[in-house]
Amino acid sequence: MINKVILVGRLTKEVELRKTNSNTSVCSFTLACNRRFQSAQGGQTADFINCIAWRQSAEFLARYASKGSIVGVEGRISTRSYDNQQGQKVYVTEVTCDSVQLIGSNRNSAEPSNYSANVPNNQTFTPSSGSGYGSEEDDFSSTPSLDISSDDLPFY
Repeated sequence: MINKVILVGRLTKEVELRKTNSNTSVCSFTLACNRRFQSAQGGQTADFINCIAWRQSAEFLARYASKGSIVGVEGRISTRSYDNQQGQKVYVTEVTCDSVQLIGSNRNSAEPSNYSANVPNNQTFTPSSGSGYGSEEDDFSSTPSLDISSDDLPFY
């Protein structure tokens, strides 16, 4: 079976780092992900998706991300339930993040939209590294250019 989620969205509020009784870092956050279509009134619509990050991913988000930051997450859908203080059963569906990446800054920030200076080696933070991002193999500057005129294009 497959349970894989990839999201890109803006953080709806500041990330708050918490520790469990066993001193494990965890943070819950909500990503606002724009939909591809507009509302009947012509406005942008979004889904607000609850996410949870653990250990080093949680510490990374708490340290570098802020409200409005564009964040990419990769993970899986998780469901759980608990009894609230009124004795009612509450069901929760959220994305448990396996990796997180800062893609851009918040809209009001004067900082650049690329956080690569803040992330070591310009890599996605994934607890199990080895992603290959930022390697010399990704350099496309040696790709030869094509000399094609607009007359050669069948759809011009």
